[in-house]
Amino acid sequence: MSEEEKKELPLQDEEQAEQNAAAEETPVAEQEGAAEAVAVKKGFWGKVDNWFGISKSGSSYRTEVVAGLTTFMAMVYILMVNAGMFSEVIDSFDPYGAAYIATSVGAIVGTMLMAFLARMPLAQASGMGINAFIVYTLLNGTGLTYANSMVFVLIDGVIFLILTATGLRRKIFEAIPAGVRHAIPVGIGLFIAFIGLQQAGVIVDETSTLTTFVSFNVLKEGNQFITFSDGTVGGMLPAIVAIVGVLAIAILSKKNVKGAILWGILGSAALYYVMAGIAVGAGSEQAKNMFDSITVSNPFNAFKAWGEDSVGVVFYEGFNFDSYLSVEGNGAGSLAVILITSALSLCMIDMFDTIGTLYGACSKGDLLDKDGTPIRMEKMMLADAIATCTGAIAGTSTVTTFVESSSGVAVGGRTGFTSFITGVCFIVAMFLSPIAQLIPRSATATALVWVGVLMMSSVTKIDWTDAAEAIVAFMTFIVMLLGYSISKGIGAGIITYIIISVCTGKIKQISVPTWVIGVIFLATFILT
Repeated sequence: MSEEEKKELPLQDEEQAEQNAAAEETPVAEQEGAAEAVAVKKGFWGKVDNWFGISKSGSSYRTEVVAGLTTFMAMVYILMVNAGMFSEVIDSFDPYGAAYIATSVGAIVGTMLMAFLARMPLAQASGMGINAFIVYTLLNGTGLTYANSMVFVLIDGVIFLILTATGLRRKIFEAIPAGVRHAIPVGIGLFIAFIGLQQAGVIVDETSTLTTFVSFNVLKEGNQFITFSDGTVGGMLPAIVAIVGVLAIAILSKKNVKGAILWGILGSAALYYVMAGIAVGAGSEQAKNMFDSITVSNPFNAFKAWGEDSVGVVFYEGFNFDSYLSVEGNGAGSLAVILITSALSLCMIDMFDTIGTLYGACSKGDLLDKDGTPIRMEKMMLADAIATCTGAIAGTSTVTTFVESSSGVAVGGRTGFTSFITGVCFIVAMFLSPIAQLIPRSATATALVWVGVLMMSSVTKIDWTDAAEAIVAFMTFIVMLLGYSISKGIGAGIITYIIISVCTGKIKQISVPTWVIGVIFLATFILT
């Protein structure tokens, strides 16, 4: 409502007008329960409830806390994984510790922005895929340094701030064809379930088929119950734990047990250590080595390394490209090319990973407006952009909304209080880095697989009788899954949509923004 319209209203109607405007961005399920939530709660916790809209959304403190814990448990692995990756490129006396704290800071800032700026039940952290691109592609033999890579991330964040402030990011989202939109939740579900199955060792590498199902054949030579090498637990144990955990979550969900995913994670972790303990009792040296590897070090050493070698490095070392230019064959021209192509890659990956995740997670929690767009979209995207800039300054890769947030939404998280709980957990984890590593990845993988199950329901929204929409949707989620990238899946879907529309005489239905996005994706696929 414009200011002029407000002035024309009687004074007593102005408050009602504000309430009506707020209701426009409120999901349908929330509006239906609004009548019961009109009464203002008193006291501190009542004010918190009213500010976050917990009761109004049909949720409760217990549900929000469980959802926040579930999201944290599902994505806490990023602290260890991201630290492991960047420890290979940070020059420090404790590179792992420096990267661990940098990752924690990015996650805390991003998630708290989601809690207090957007007031949505989503969490942020350094994005998987983007971190691998930086460490294994951007910095692999190019001469670029860790500090240089933070410049790319900072530029990425600044561009996103501009796009968000001008409203272009929302227009980009609206330009995504319906077939691609419907396929996004399906693709994300398959993608994160695939990640979970890989983390648990249920799906393993195989030379001829690239992936295969783990073998449980106890008679097969070399097939062991548990293996331990370079800090990684393998064998049948983690796979069994993950499968049992997923089944347990399914059973608890069928019986309508609150927090089924969280209990599944905790139960799987307990089963993991019980079975490993039994293996030790049976004389397994591998299991014994696993337990022997568990150590508790001083977490404050990590803060020291972060302060000396990560935070702010983007400013005092990032713009020094002497290392790159000293490599034979590198020059100002090649530096300009790598700056442009890498910035393009980071922007495309982050933008469409975020858009896809926001739509997928919000659709699963009934957090869409009447037009099918995630509520508070602009504020969520602003939180994402600010978090990316903050992450670059802290010394970590692009901070983005995590698909694992869907696990918290799946157990009932509906407000920013869910994100607040997740953020608090990240703060605690920052000081307890050794303890955070005690939750095995096979346990957190159960949440990823189960969320994949839940998100498959969106496949019914696709019109499979329409060959055009069917192929667009299929290309979207199959590339997400097998191409291991949410953004590439969206790109493949949009390009397919444009080609099909042109070839079937519906070129006029393609909007200008869709054309622009398609060309950018095509350029990204060709040049990067």
